[in-house]
Amino acid sequence: MQETLILKEVQTIRQEHKRMGTEKLLYKLNLFLKEHKIKYGRDKMYALLRAHDLLVRPRRTRPKTTNSNHMYRKYPNLIRNLELTRSNQLWVSDITYIRTRMGFVYLSLITDAYSKKIVGWCLWPNLESEGALNALKMALSKERLPKELIHHSDRGVQYCCYDYVNYLKGSNITISMTKNGDPYENAVAERVNGILKDEYDLCNLFEDYLETNEAVKRAVASYNTSRPHASCDYKTPCQAHTFKGEMPNRWTRKCISRQETNKEVKINSVEVGLM
Repeated sequence: MQETLILKEVQTIRQEHKRMGTEKLLYKLNLFLKEHKIKYGRDKMYALLRAHDLLVRPRRTRPKTTNSNHMYRKYPNLIRNLELTRSNQLWVSDITYIRTRMGFVYLSLITDAYSKKIVGWCLWPNLESEGALNALKMALSKERLPKELIHHSDRGVQYCCYDYVNYLKGSNITISMTKNGDPYENAVAERVNGILKDEYDLCNLFEDYLETNEAVKRAVASYNTSRPHASCDYKTPCQAHTFKGEMPNRWTRKCISRQETNKEVKINSVEVGLM
């Protein structure tokens, strides 16, 4: 009976968050479990979802959307060892593709690295700089610009071109970029792209630009307001955005060893890279 109740609640949560990972599901179920006086731990939850074929499995890798072979200036990486203590201290940017029956469209995102909140986005029909610039303009129009803000991105032509760089400089924003286009130096932005496509069905094939734009709007709203992040003490991005100081990080809990985590991924093919 307990398992039936849990599975029903999991299905309810996944109506909105279709590929939410097991540990985040368990966190969102916390109040439900207490109300029904059910004790259920992480390992039991993995076993339950595995038995019902409900574990999230990794998707295949995606093609690149970054062209760093251009004549524009490439800026150094300024965020190594940067300690994040507030929102709007560091914004990270990236671009991903989405499939439609009319061809690819491209989603530019601006994410606050502290809270993981998407502060700006734009869906654009091509890879020209307008899409990335529109996402930046949205972020600047919605957020109160602090005195010190760093914008970090890869070395793609969209972020290095004169229009984008001049807009950053005109807004008194410091420019930082990855070294040699290393995706690990822009991990937060890459991860947010993956979450939207992996957990909110933006990897699907859409009919056209308008349908895709509505799907992105819904996905960003759900992500910002409903999805807890292990790297933000299981707060949603909107909740974390109001905090200051060091953010507790449950993603690196000492109680789970790297060996155990790798073993789980290998055996169960469950979700990895949780944030």
